Amino acid sequence: MSGEREIFFEITRIGDLQRVAAVDAKTSIEVVVQAPASASLADVRALALRKLQRALERADGEDGNSPPHRPGKLV
Repeated sequence: MSGEREIFFEITRIGDLQRVAAVDAKTSIEVVVQAPASASLADVRALALRKLQRALERADGEDGNSPPHRPGKLV
């Protein structure tokens, strides 16, 4: 299982939308995407997984001493 991560998905239908949360079990990093309720489960899970992978890559690149890189200014 080297290189594999355990990912939890939570899918909630809210009216005409579905909210998909993906959480990395090791780091507890969570991302959320929204999609139409008619979108396929495989597609929205894949979208959430790609977004989570980007968030994990950003987290791996941080040195831990500086705030996470986000748009805007820190005041």
